[in-house]
Amino acid sequence: MNLKDIKALYFIGAGGIGMSALVRYFISRGLVVGGYDKTPTELTSRLEKEGALLHYEENVDEIPHTCKKRDHTLVVYTPAIPESHKELQYFRANGFEIQKRAQVLGTLTRQMRGLCVAGTHGKTTTSSMCAHIMHQSHIDCNAFLGGIAKNYGTNYILSKSEYVVIEADEFDRSFHWLTPYISVITSTDPDHLDIYGTKEAYLESFAHYSSLIQPEGALIVHRGLEMKERLQEGVRRYEYSLDEGDFHAANVRIEKGRITFDFVSPIETVKNVELGQPVPINIENGIAAMAMAQLAGCTSEELRVGMLSFSGVDRRFDFKINTPSLVLLSDYAHHPNEILQSARSMRQLYSDRHITAIFQPHLFTRTRDFYKEFAQALSLLDEVILTEIYPAREKPIEGVSSQLIYDNLDPKVEKQLISKDDVIPLVKKRQFDVLIILGAGDLDAMMPQIANILKRRVTHK
Repeated sequence: MNLKDIKALYFIGAGGIGMSALVRYFISRGLVVGGYDKTPTELTSRLEKEGALLHYEENVDEIPHTCKKRDHTLVVYTPAIPESHKELQYFRANGFEIQKRAQVLGTLTRQMRGLCVAGTHGKTTTSSMCAHIMHQSHIDCNAFLGGIAKNYGTNYILSKSEYVVIEADEFDRSFHWLTPYISVITSTDPDHLDIYGTKEAYLESFAHYSSLIQPEGALIVHRGLEMKERLQEGVRRYEYSLDEGDFHAANVRIEKGRITFDFVSPIETVKNVELGQPVPINIENGIAAMAMAQLAGCTSEELRVGMLSFSGVDRRFDFKINTPSLVLLSDYAHHPNEILQSARSMRQLYSDRHITAIFQPHLFTRTRDFYKEFAQALSLLDEVILTEIYPAREKPIEGVSSQLIYDNLDPKVEKQLISKDDVIPLVKKRQFDVLIILGAGDLDAMMPQIANILKRRVTHK
């Protein structure tokens, strides 16, 4: 079905961060948009206010009438939705056009020039940075992001530009539907082994993804990755890293809460780039984002202005309180290398302060596969409080629990194992210096309450 022929769309899993961007896109085009999600959230509430017809019960009778017209309705779902889902079964039985979210994004990358960011970690911040740089430049862009960009309060940007920035998700090989014009690959540390099975299969998936870049396009790959890309003839290849490669940083200055550096580029070096969100890991994310934007035609001044005015992404090193006496932040980090990068940034920023993490592991399989690596990364901090594993789509695995991480933490680290239900009572009775809430589960839903408790404490000092 051609997207031009569609009059209605139905999203199964509409409240997901990636799906909601597409929901917003099609609402903006004046189409009827309905959908299902398991539970109402702040995000689904906003989607409903914007015009989405959503419900939260797995019930065919709740599907809007317009979305039951087969000839002009496209059904979109995510890999997290089981085949047993009653509404998905209804649409399959009645011959509807059904596509994964990634297929729809793939169609958009063929209709526009796709600037895609792939990688185990760093892709949400990097793609959001690039989208912001592009949007405020003379080129502009559309964007479908994996997080809420603070500059816009949304995960989606709409414009008349020929460019579209997309976060390329490797889960379930979704990024194989894309046809990038330019792509960054930030990292290929094995993940989602419940899907891929082996590290080799994971790396092969990225190799295949690289072969999808359009012949006149470009790959910007992090220096030193294990993957062996397979580029079509005519694709330009660049490397980047913090301090080496075609694109890198020089003359880095971290002082008085500010981070400034020179962006070294084969196109044009840009002096005195300052991070609007001054976190050390964002130097490397910024290099990748600026490289892609510069290849797309952004000027040096546009790069400089875009980086300085970038406000960050919700749940990505996201400061909720930042005072001399107390720091509270949230970070979506849920892979060992993400936690390692987060912990290193914390240590650079707060070398003389006591850092506590409350970490909710995400997925039984990921915990089983990487519990030693999680423990090693978390051991860079002073104190680690572990809750039970957030299962997401998985069923429990015998012998796999947060205890595995707990038992492998460095003996020097203060540590606790608690229930998620005990997090708020613990925060109420504890004093913290620097507190970070880590993980991709549902602890973030407690952040407003945690922040209110701690803000009152700061105010009363």
